[in-house]
Amino acid sequence: MTKILMVCLGNICRSPLAQGILESKLDENYMVDSAATSNYHIGSKPDPRSIAIAKEFGLYISNQRGRQFKVEDFDTFDYIYAMDNSNYENLIKCARNPKDISKVKLILNESHPNQNLDVPDPYYGGDSGFLDVYNLLNYACDSLAKKLKG
Repeated sequence: MTKILMVCLGNICRSPLAQGILESKLDENYMVDSAATSNYHIGSKPDPRSIAIAKEFGLYISNQRGRQFKVEDFDTFDYIYAMDNSNYENLIKCARNPKDISKVKLILNESHPNQNLDVPDPYYGGDSGFLDVYNLLNYACDSLAKKLKG
């Protein structure tokens, strides 16, 4: 089974959406989880706006709970996707060796290769912030799912 981890700062808006979106595109041969580089929202449900936008597209993410990234996640997961460069840098700092580092990637590089773009924080996107983030993640997850399935 291929295991994929989506990581953002708080694990309540971007990474839960990414988890739900990617899960919807893959089969039982894949496991997707999400985590945070911070410890702000451990045990919290995703933001109600992330839950609502996911539901609009037939995805149900309200059962997810926030958790903090652990160094042991490098042993558990085959791929670790950061939502932005700040998360990417935090994950690289946690890496113990080159193998750990090789697992960490920016999610938007899947749809926009080598551009090193950030998934924006939806809280600063006004009324369309969560929809814009959903659309970016959906596009990236389409590319990632195609790549994973070969």
